[in-house]
Amino acid sequence: MPKSAKRSRILAAILLLAGLSVAQVSSEFVTDDIRRVGSRLACLCGSCKNSVGDCAMLACGYSSPARQKIAAMQTQNISDDAIVEDFVKREGIRALVTPPAEGFNLMAWLMPPLMIAFGLAIIWWFIQRMRKPAAVPEIDPKLLERYKDSIEKDLAKLD
Repeated sequence: MPKSAKRSRILAAILLLAGLSVAQVSSEFVTDDIRRVGSRLACLCGSCKNSVGDCAMLACGYSSPARQKIAAMQTQNISDDAIVEDFVKREGIRALVTPPAEGFNLMAWLMPPLMIAFGLAIIWWFIQRMRKPAAVPEIDPKLLERYKDSIEKDLAKLD
């Protein structure tokens, strides 16, 4: 076998292996449309806290099938809101990245600013309390004179 034929076979084998090592199925490609809808949906695999649109886990048990479902629904010209509603019907409210601002979930939106305001009010109250001068009790002048005499006697003994 000539050297050129051997080299071409080796080159073909290397190219074949390189192509197989980077091969991906079309469902693994995340388009901007899939990412746009997926950014509204939480990845529920239990291993990460990402959205379906930006979950970087390879072969994630939740985000990969979710992306495929989103892509299939988008090819059927289903709106983004309808896709998100379908996921919420199947998974419940936990499928959303951010809870809706209604009902009990409204507390998730209201409590952080309220607690910050409460903390600032406590700090303001504490500062105002510390700014007031401390009440100094009145000292009886006779008692003060007696202590001064006692100090003078003790200092005289030291000399």
